[in-house]
Amino acid sequence: MNWYVAKLIFRVISGNGEHNAQFDEQLRLINADTEVQAYEKASNIGHANQDSFLNAQKQTVKWQFIDVAELNAINGLADGTELYYNIHEAQDPDLYIAWAHHKSALLGVKN
Repeated sequence: MNWYVAKLIFRVISGNGEHNAQFDEQLRLINADTEVQAYEKASNIGHANQDSFLNAQKQTVKWQFIDVAELNAINGLADGTELYYNIHEAQDPDLYIAWAHHKSALLGVKN
């Protein structure tokens, strides 16, 4: 068996959908013999996790599975193993760095 990281994309639609499009990107760890099997398992997970519910405003919120957008093999699991990477180009590097620090601070785990 091999390990893969799959990126699943869901669209989030609230009410009648008259809002900026929202997409949830999820990274899922998949154990499969082949890349094809890993894709199929990830796709099945995506379909199984579609959902709808009523929010506080009594509007229906739908989580619609779009697709498996990425599938990356992992060459062994160990402490510190890289699971995913994405190179981001930013027009304003200081703004991007400030955003990264802000996101880190929201984790609330730093001393």
